Amino acid sequence: MSAAAVKCGLAEDGPDGKGADYLDLDEARKLITALAALVTAAAPDIGNQHARSLRDGLRSLQLAFREASPFPDAPGEGPGEKFTGSVV
Repeated sequence: MSAAAVKCGLAEDGPDGKGADYLDLDEARKLITALAALVTAAAPDIGNQHARSLRDGLRSLQLAFREASPFPDAPGEGPGEKFTGSVV
């Protein structure tokens, strides 16, 4: 989840440069989709309480991706949305 956030441009500025320098939406799309599949598949085993927290974080990443993208995907077509449904 942290790696996807960094690739969405959400990293903090540090001595190595600006957090936005790590923006890589292609990589973020792959990470978010993989995370969505993992959370969806694991939900029955980990229980609703834990899955809910992961889904909340995942939704935040999906919205951050949509905001960072110069050309947002159609509703239901964003990263991981085939597993989670549309976030907008």
